[in-house]
Amino acid sequence: MNTEILVQYQPPVSHGACKPSHKWVRRLAVVSLATLSLSGAVAPSFADPGIAGSWRGGGWVAFSNGKKEKARCRATYRRASKDSYRLSAICATSSGKASQTATVYRLTASRYRGSFYNTEYNVRGTIRVVVSGGSQRVSLAGDGASASLSLHR
Repeated sequence: MNTEILVQYQPPVSHGACKPSHKWVRRLAVVSLATLSLSGAVAPSFADPGIAGSWRGGGWVAFSNGKKEKARCRATYRRASKDSYRLSAICATSSGKASQTATVYRLTASRYRGSFYNTEYNVRGTIRVVVSGGSQRVSLAGDGASASLSLHR
């Protein structure tokens, strides 16, 4: 909810005999600053949704040969800098297990994008992550393969 309150000072009409007191002007300034803070006019800080830590879940992997398999994954994010994280993940399908690494960069408070690499199959590509509370949607695409996963804490 974004509520704005406009505080406006209009001096009384006079012939110069009446001036506002300094105490009243100071109170007006404090009320105005408090109002700006409450109304959201001051820019909010860039909230981190808490991507660091362990996640698990699953989804689908589509291979370059056209085959599609259900996958189960475990992923761990570790902060690398103010706006980036290192990801290591292990995913298992009916045809095997694979490890991926990635670096993702925060684009907004809940969206990340980066590059992944799978050493076992020499597959590189782009990873996109959208975080919503304790869950996230992850999509990977590269070298003819793709994946769509839903992970949770």
